[in-house]
Amino acid sequence: MSTINTLNTINMDEQDIIDMNVYLPTVHKLLFIEKVTELEWLFRVEYKNGSVEAGQFMQVSLPGVGEAPISIANFDLEEGYLDFLIRKVGKVTDKIFELKAGDRIFLRGPYGNGFPIEEYKNKHIVMVVGGSGIAPVRPIIEYFTKHPDQMKSFKIIVGYKNYESVIFEEEFSRWRENIEILVTLDNVETARNIGKTEDEIHEGMVTKYIPDLKIPENMDEVEYIVVGPPVMMHFSCLEILKTGIPTEKIWVSFERKMSCAVGKCGHCKIDETYICLEGPVFRYDFAKKLLD
Repeated sequence: MSTINTLNTINMDEQDIIDMNVYLPTVHKLLFIEKVTELEWLFRVEYKNGSVEAGQFMQVSLPGVGEAPISIANFDLEEGYLDFLIRKVGKVTDKIFELKAGDRIFLRGPYGNGFPIEEYKNKHIVMVVGGSGIAPVRPIIEYFTKHPDQMKSFKIIVGYKNYESVIFEEEFSRWRENIEILVTLDNVETARNIGKTEDEIHEGMVTKYIPDLKIPENMDEVEYIVVGPPVMMHFSCLEILKTGIPTEKIWVSFERKMSCAVGKCGHCKIDETYICLEGPVFRYDFAKKLLD
């Protein structure tokens, strides 16, 4: 079997490459780059072939530098793009931040099990999100923003460390046309200094506001989605369970160091569960043992 050099694929048709080796990175053009916070930027990448699910991730790479697992922060396969919210945290992402629109980047994937959007349709959807956990659920938010007739209601509690770390604030007003959004910060000092009121920005952890959620008595009509740091997910799920919601009505997504994405390296493994293969999205009746 001959060895395939990734660099030799630049001038090849993308689908030919995918058919040749599904684990081989393919080259894609950066369409635009947007600064979201000081450390998080949004990268829109051309993507014309293949299927994608909300909650999946890609291995994003630069030849000679390395690759990093990045959640898909939105997609439109008809328009032909994927969005990635990338945080500048190391060698690979440092180099990615040096790129500009028109440059090329390599993608491998998508990998993992995503969120079952079909199960959320015609339901009351509740999201509890921490920090950059807003990225993998953004495709769900965008879907129901465009298709409000396919949901009964949608509520989001999203928490950040401080106002400087708020992600996608410019999109909240558009989302709020069909979705209730409560934003809360651990530290509200900057928000108050620039005139943000208590109605606009709340103070405290997301768990503080879960008991105030008004949900229907028929639990079959409710789906909870919880994404964020493991500790935040653990205590948020415990708070949600106090409302009487069954464990099978809660969905969580894990962010781990998924170095290979194919179940070989074991870096993402929790006990006997490979997050890259079996997740990153799990129903809480299974995921509970991974969070406890």
